[in-house]
Amino acid sequence: MPCTKTLLKLSFLLFSILLLAGFQAVDEDFAQKVAGQLLKYRGVFPQEKAYLHLDKPYYTVGDTLWYKGYLVEGSLHQADSASQVLYVDLIEQSTGKNIALRRTRLEGGVGHGDIVLPDSIPNGAYTIRAYTNWMRNFSEDFFFQKSIYLFGQEQNTVPATSELLDIQFFPEGGQLLTGISTRVAFKAVNGNGLGQDIDGFVLNQKKDTITSFKSEHLGLGRFQFQPEKDQKYQAYVRKKDGTFQSVSFPLSVENGFSLIVDNLSSPSKMRILVYHNFSQSAEKQVHVVGHSRGIIAFAAKGKVSAKGLMINLPKTELPDGITHLTLFDDQNKPVCERLVFIDHGNTLKVKINPSKPIYKPREKAELEIMVTDTAGNPVETNLSVAVTDEGQIAPQPYDMNLVSNLLLTSDLKGFVEQPAYYFNRDKSERKIHLDYLMMTQGWSRFKWEDVLKDSLSAPQRFVEQGITLAGQVKRNNKQISEKVMLSVFLENDSISTILTPETDATGLFAIHNLVFSDTLNFRLQGANKKGNQNLSFLMNLFEPPKAFLVKIPYYPITVDAVQLNDYLKRAEEYQEIVRKIRESRERLLKEVTIKAKKVVERDSRKLYTNADATIKVTSQMAAGAFSILDIIAARVAGVQVVGSGMNASVFIRGNRGEPLFVLDGMTGDKNMITSVNVNDVESIDVLKGASAAIYGSRGGNGVIAVYTKRGNTNYDYSQDIVPGVLSSKIAGFNIPREFYNPKYEVTRQEDARPDYRSTVFWAPMLKTGKDGKARFQYYNTDAVTKIAVQAEVLSAGGLPGSAKTVYSVQ
Repeated sequence: MPCTKTLLKLSFLLFSILLLAGFQAVDEDFAQKVAGQLLKYRGVFPQEKAYLHLDKPYYTVGDTLWYKGYLVEGSLHQADSASQVLYVDLIEQSTGKNIALRRTRLEGGVGHGDIVLPDSIPNGAYTIRAYTNWMRNFSEDFFFQKSIYLFGQEQNTVPATSELLDIQFFPEGGQLLTGISTRVAFKAVNGNGLGQDIDGFVLNQKKDTITSFKSEHLGLGRFQFQPEKDQKYQAYVRKKDGTFQSVSFPLSVENGFSLIVDNLSSPSKMRILVYHNFSQSAEKQVHVVGHSRGIIAFAAKGKVSAKGLMINLPKTELPDGITHLTLFDDQNKPVCERLVFIDHGNTLKVKINPSKPIYKPREKAELEIMVTDTAGNPVETNLSVAVTDEGQIAPQPYDMNLVSNLLLTSDLKGFVEQPAYYFNRDKSERKIHLDYLMMTQGWSRFKWEDVLKDSLSAPQRFVEQGITLAGQVKRNNKQISEKVMLSVFLENDSISTILTPETDATGLFAIHNLVFSDTLNFRLQGANKKGNQNLSFLMNLFEPPKAFLVKIPYYPITVDAVQLNDYLKRAEEYQEIVRKIRESRERLLKEVTIKAKKVVERDSRKLYTNADATIKVTSQMAAGAFSILDIIAARVAGVQVVGSGMNASVFIRGNRGEPLFVLDGMTGDKNMITSVNVNDVESIDVLKGASAAIYGSRGGNGVIAVYTKRGNTNYDYSQDIVPGVLSSKIAGFNIPREFYNPKYEVTRQEDARPDYRSTVFWAPMLKTGKDGKARFQYYNTDAVTKIAVQAEVLSAGGLPGSAKTVYSVQ
């Protein structure tokens, strides 16, 4: 990961802070230690963030899911080219089964692909994930994850919402202190995993009502609360049927710290309040440290008196996104944390301009996308565009986009509902609701005790820039104690090469950065013949990380019944057209009569055309034979084998002399033939009399020609089981398919069928020029409908952008 001047500047930025209640100068030793440790931690464990732009939020069986992958460096969001392999898989939520796995090749942090959704997979809720090998060093919460829904034609009912509520309370800073007034945020989620608006109250042990509360947005809310000493509290929430559900309430502590942050009152600064409930005369020295995505923003030291400590912190230099505030006590241990969101609006401005507001069915649509920065200057960017029929695909309310993912959800734990809502500047209450979210889903990508360690353990997984072939060599199934030279033969349609890697002293080996598509055949053995038969190989083939089951009946989309039925009807019509085309092609193939002789490729090892007798050697034949002559005995008329094993003699048609022996086209003697491993023999030909004349006088007593499996250029080595040799296959990068874009400017017979595609157009790899513009065109479908155009944009410097527009087809 690059360490830029900007990163270094942010790492040691200390703000001027106005303080009350005994605040002192920054403790340079502790500030430098924290900054240095964070920089060191980021150097050993740099973060990556992945994002997938999908063409739509739900699909039907038989459909194709199209995706564009973005990978960025986790701190500054610069386009990341360190990892060049992005894994994309599809998980069935009810079983945790991995339905599909795609290896996507990244160049400059972007790549694209598709997943065909066959009729054989069940309908229901799925999770699509994206991650790199490096990201597997950390929690799977770091993976990109998005829930989608797959509809079938038989069962398409919307799951009923469960009455069960999950309510959690979150004291600001992390804990309640007796005698100290603070704020408590809460979040209520229903049985489908979505926010549920609630109201309720809190009772003390005497059953007195202390306070009431009511959610304001998707089950989120906040209220003021001051716990009393020796009191326990219980919350009660009103359900839809009017009854109340009892919910446990956090316990208070008698000695500790409280951290309260006001990030809403002023656009230019935030106010940080620190309290404690130790003895009234005690002053406690504390540190407050802030960092944004692992880059330290400020560090300060002060004393908390009986009246508390207040810090006014400027926000102008803090980057957009989440800033973590941590309060360290006088032992330099973290005791309170609070997340705040900084919103300067520093994202790319994206405008989508159709050439006209209304088109006709099947008319060519021409669109232009303009991308600028906050100052209005054009920006060269990479972008992806999805065009869908809104009559079939319902726009999801405030669905995830690249901006909300990079700045918000990728740094929060768990599912965030309607994330784009918090970036909609038309919503006047969004900032306070976002502050509730910061209090209820606070999360850190690291633990301070790990960061502040003197030494850091090395990561177990590495950055991949290609496919890896790795494993371990053993001798007699035991670990070796010396290095071993290997010979690896790699082959597919585009690669044919031999490599000679060396294991380490424990037998581990790896070949990195292989770049190939589809499947690669490999054959692995020791480079030296001595002791090769005692070698065995254990391959470390890629296994996707296991997925956690979603226990709730999750239904991640919003669509009304009429619109859904229309989508399913159109999808079924399209699938029926595809089936008829396939059936028609199959019938046509059955009616074709081929009048020609079958062309059999001649074996270059043979001088003759046909043998008088041929034995195709099977594993059963080889199992009971000591030599090739044992296989021939009693299987060919006119051929006599006298004796057995290595001492056997063979005669053809009463000849007193032994026949000529040929191995893979080369003449030899009986000893050469009998030394061949019978398991390696593919076939044996016998030539008698005139048939053997092609070999001249040497064939006067007949010819026995032996052909081995390895001598055949068409032999599949992966089927060959040989001691000390491993033949197998390894999966490579998936080749993205091209999205079908019909052209209606010329009338063709195949265009006569109805066209009601739900995804009208998909362009994953567009770029803007120096003028900040990108242009594209496509043809509309037969539908009279609204067409939605969604664009996701990312600059090389890490600025994201997202935009949507709608036009009509009439």
